[in-house]
Amino acid sequence: MMFMSGQMEHYLFHRGEYRQAYEYFGAHPNRSSTIFRIWAPAAKSVAVVGDFNNWNAREEDYCQKITNEGIWEVEIKKVKKGAIYKFQIETSWGQKILKADPYAFYSELRPQTASVVNGIPKFRWGDKKWLNNREIGYAKPINIYEVHLSSWKKKEDGTYYNYREIAELLVEYMLEMNYTHIEIMPITEYPFDGSWGYQATGYYSVTSRYGTPEDFMYFVNYFHKNNLGVILDWVPGHFCKDAHGLYRFDGSACYEYEDQNLGENEWGTANFNVSRNEVRSFLVSNLYFWIKEFHIDGVRMDAISNMIYHKDGVSENRASIEFLQYLNQSLHENHPDIMLVAEDSSAWPLVTKYQADGGLGFDFKWNMGWMNDTLKYIEQDPFFRRSHHGKLTFSFMYAFSENFILPLSHDEIVHGKNAILNKMPGYYEDKLAHVKNLYSYQMAHPGKKLNFMGNEFVQGLEWRYYEQLEWQLLKDNKGSKDIQNYVKALNTLYLEEKALWHDGQNAFEWIEHENIDENMLIFLRKDPDTDDFIIAVFNFSGKDQDKYPVGVNLEGEYECILDSNEKRFGGSYQGRKRNYKTIKSAWHNREQYIEVKIAKNSTIFLKHKKGNEED
Repeated sequence: MMFMSGQMEHYLFHRGEYRQAYEYFGAHPNRSSTIFRIWAPAAKSVAVVGDFNNWNAREEDYCQKITNEGIWEVEIKKVKKGAIYKFQIETSWGQKILKADPYAFYSELRPQTASVVNGIPKFRWGDKKWLNNREIGYAKPINIYEVHLSSWKKKEDGTYYNYREIAELLVEYMLEMNYTHIEIMPITEYPFDGSWGYQATGYYSVTSRYGTPEDFMYFVNYFHKNNLGVILDWVPGHFCKDAHGLYRFDGSACYEYEDQNLGENEWGTANFNVSRNEVRSFLVSNLYFWIKEFHIDGVRMDAISNMIYHKDGVSENRASIEFLQYLNQSLHENHPDIMLVAEDSSAWPLVTKYQADGGLGFDFKWNMGWMNDTLKYIEQDPFFRRSHHGKLTFSFMYAFSENFILPLSHDEIVHGKNAILNKMPGYYEDKLAHVKNLYSYQMAHPGKKLNFMGNEFVQGLEWRYYEQLEWQLLKDNKGSKDIQNYVKALNTLYLEEKALWHDGQNAFEWIEHENIDENMLIFLRKDPDTDDFIIAVFNFSGKDQDKYPVGVNLEGEYECILDSNEKRFGGSYQGRKRNYKTIKSAWHNREQYIEVKIAKNSTIFLKHKKGNEED
């Protein structure tokens, strides 16, 4: 089939298969003019208004309808980069409404709502080495630091750091703390700070709160040059209903469902109608845009359960399921090194399995069940934990059914749920010990890791999006500094020990999981390629154990390589690293055992000392 200029774009767009729609739609400036294109199928007329025509459409500002399916186009002379504009859309009943450009590459700073002529952003990249070596990393360390840019740190006068400025601060901190990836809460343009970016209006427009698109390119480039990955929060399921946005874009249900039972949700936003091909092209192209133009390493897709189920939470939304399968398969075919993560709170099976097998095709899934059960357990006083032991061990029943990320995310420290520290029982010193146990359990448990900013030094208050983190605690509060030091040590352990990177069933082995009365838990993590292993021993009780027996596979000597009760982490133990020799007697179905010393509410990590096996 032969196509004239533009016909291929129209054909693919209306089939839902256009992966670079942003290269055609939106505002594209050249030396002397700008070409504007938009999809508005129910519009009676479309014009472009802005600062170049005093927001009053002239005859030459009206678009021509170039396809029956509703694509409009106009080239306006002397409109250059930096011009401010909106589309003036006349509805079928004659009302004229002003809408921001869905494909705008830049937008005015809120509370202003107009789009800015920018063109596809350009940048001189220096991350070729990173991109050439990038891979998803199922058997690699992935330890994610989740960040909300405006509340991580602010300038002394309370204003935001630019993307370039905060990149350098974040990279320095993350390298010091030994994280591997940053996950940024949504930065697609959004009007209301209190939505945290999850209710967007400009899907192709990086928010102007922190600078220009080119500034954000610098951000990503700087991270890559320091061997750190960048993951974006992305919201493919729903969008906000602000008047200038996508909602009722041409007076009709253009991007959303006409049926409000399908189109409206509990957050007061509108659900994307992904059964409509043009909406599919919009979203697929958007994901390609962030990957191709901004070199993003992965996306965490928000609220997947809201997409795959209807309002009743029972009946499946087949259109959304098929869309996600198509989206993920397309990305994997063209960008096999990009990490696709589902935030799914449902029990939908096969989220991280191949589409051919009925799966959704994601690479990883947030393990919300692990997060909820673990927090419910750790919040109990040790005296009562024996009745909740199953909450700690149940996750292992399904731990290998998907490729999981274990999140301790922003959702758990807002809306009255308490900061991590204040979820813990007991006095202040007890709370600190419980936090270290929680983080140790997360690090040892199969699955990649994610922790929200501020958790690493136990910020005392819930997260507040309008204020920076309580950094002063690191100067004024020894407990916060102790926890930060322990998180740094845990992150270092994770980077150094390959046994903690492999998350399949062949990399895990129970040693003890039924000691309910003493709240003890012991398991082994191993590297299947080398048989190297680490034993994690957890004491979730309020009782010290002086000679606790641990069955081991190999005889010889075992070294305690990390103890959460060490003095440098605010604990009581300040002696040398302890070594334990095996005792030739069966225990835990093993031929020998060691007797370990472990304080109440603490964790120790043990490693076999090679070359010391007995003859």
